Amino acid sequence: MTALLETREVSKFFGNVVALKDISVSVGAGEVTCVLGDNGAGKSSFIKILSGVHRHDEGQLLIDGEETHFSNPREAKALGIATVYQDLATVPLMSVWRNFFLGSEPTKGAGPLRRIDVKLAQETMVSELRKMGIDVRDPDQPVGTLSGGERQAVAIARAVYFGAKVLILDEPTSALGVKQSGVVLRYIAQARDRGLGVIFITHNPHHAYPVGDRFVILNRGRLMGSWDKGDISRDELVKQMSGGAELDALEHELRRS
Repeated sequence: MTALLETREVSKFFGNVVALKDISVSVGAGEVTCVLGDNGAGKSSFIKILSGVHRHDEGQLLIDGEETHFSNPREAKALGIATVYQDLATVPLMSVWRNFFLGSEPTKGAGPLRRIDVKLAQETMVSELRKMGIDVRDPDQPVGTLSGGERQAVAIARAVYFGAKVLILDEPTSALGVKQSGVVLRYIAQARDRGLGVIFITHNPHHAYPVGDRFVILNRGRLMGSWDKGDISRDELVKQMSGGAELDALEHELRRS
């Protein structure tokens, strides 16, 4: 089957700085592709190319098998690429239903009498969040009163509702505790089960392995390896992520004599 999104030897340069070099990744429908790497690995540059913030300098970016060049994030969104960043792009003091729509609220009436259809917006938000397993008691409550995991759910449900085919999640569990991280991983699995192609950006292999179908490791802008889940164990993924031989050498160095 044709991949929803694919990069073929994509590279990005900022002057003499190599941000990414020859990155090839494929994302299929109903799959979670985990992109792992420490700080400075190139994850942010990769996200920005996929979401239309940056334009790649070399290689190919394909959407549904067609080569594409994004000029801005709006073009990426129009083709079904939705990105949920770490800050979630939510307004803490604004209500949950207003955050769900954020400028795309349904309206009723015409001309000077046109106004937001508050009831429809609230009912839609409640219904979509219920599909994600969240029962919002008061649609008017500020989104800042929700837990970190629930705010992630709002952002994910919003992307799904507005027609995302590929959902890019930027470190969604990085600021969460163990329980809330588990909640977000369930939401990722639900998005996958609804047929979306999910790109899960993380530095934590323990969070990636339970939901991932494919694992990609970046290091200083280079592709260090790509594995299907059946080809790599959790322990091996941790070892690859941690540097393998370098970690063994450090362990030997720190061992008490």
